[in-house]
Amino acid sequence: MAEPTGLRASERAGATYNVVYQVGASLVADAFPLWGGAGWDTVAGGFIERLDQNGEPDLAAARRVRVQARQIYCYAKAAQLGWYPEGAEMARKGLDYMLVKAKSPDGKPGFVHILAPDGTVLNPLRDSYDHAFILLALATVYQLDRDVKVRVEIDSLMHFIDNQLRSPDGGYVEGIPAAMPRRQNPQMHLFEAFIAAFDATHDPAFQQRAGDIFGLFVSNMFDSQTGVLGEYFEQDWSRIEPVSVEPGHQAEWVWLLKQFERITGCPTGKYRAALLETALRYRDATGCLVDEGDVQGNIVKSTRRLWPQTEIIKAWLAQAESGVEGSADKARAALVRLDRYYLQHPVKGGWYDQFDADGNSLVDTIPASSFYHILCAVAEADRVLGPDAQ
Repeated sequence: MAEPTGLRASERAGATYNVVYQVGASLVADAFPLWGGAGWDTVAGGFIERLDQNGEPDLAAARRVRVQARQIYCYAKAAQLGWYPEGAEMARKGLDYMLVKAKSPDGKPGFVHILAPDGTVLNPLRDSYDHAFILLALATVYQLDRDVKVRVEIDSLMHFIDNQLRSPDGGYVEGIPAAMPRRQNPQMHLFEAFIAAFDATHDPAFQQRAGDIFGLFVSNMFDSQTGVLGEYFEQDWSRIEPVSVEPGHQAEWVWLLKQFERITGCPTGKYRAALLETALRYRDATGCLVDEGDVQGNIVKSTRRLWPQTEIIKAWLAQAESGVEGSADKARAALVRLDRYYLQHPVKGGWYDQFDADGNSLVDTIPASSFYHILCAVAEADRVLGPDAQ
């Protein structure tokens, strides 16, 4: 197993960068082997939805297709970075499974929502959030070797997204069948996927699609008066009151807006500053982001999941890359918190998913879905704070 060159070099870069090395090296040494071993069903195929607290696979758990896509992304990204070369084969194996089992098993276009452990369909919903992650996975696999078959799958998926998921009221419907309320979350992840697809293909159509979602963000999803990104909306994208504030999503948009600025040149700094200021209102005594607040700045849910902590890391990294003073140190401090509170699990390569206000773990399993968040944060930290960036 090859150690990532950037991370190996970072060990020599001094204590200020050491946390990036430590967390990244742990992913390479522990997490990738764990989730490619116990986290893969060697009998029926496919990635396992979760491990138990001892690291044993929950073979009876239903399998969300979005989690299959996230794991494909993780292994393809690790191979692309040179961190875990074996990841390329793992990603392709996962992609083959997802295409065979989840793509149009009922003869209708699009990917189903949930599979049984044996690969049969449990829920045939075509979910927009799922399709965002399927596109992200395809784009990342495509970057490995520009396989024409993968590009065909990207084009096929985009035909479905463009023709069946677009909403006449702007953005994309929740899924097929359509549902209410409308949420910013699927729009956000489609925004992410379109940026990744542009990076992979250099097709300006993906820039345009991302631009459409940016327009929806500016005109409807973001409230410039309060600096808050709304979560739930009516059909016409008017906000549903009272507005729920998820600080993790406020932070996630900071990073995504920086990526949009990178591929388009469109300035996003004022939105990023406002979103980050909002996110930072909702922290507990540990300095971690809590799960939910209200527009007045009050904490509504004092629980704290893992994924918002990865997103605040990425938000500070985006600001560091923009030259905002002190942001690099804030990113490192947030990574230290992620490692201290969430990644020190007895199962090496595992993590805690959620704590209550007293620091008690609320989830006794290790969900595969968190891997995507952790990897993206650490990869960005290595890119922005690593020796090549200094």
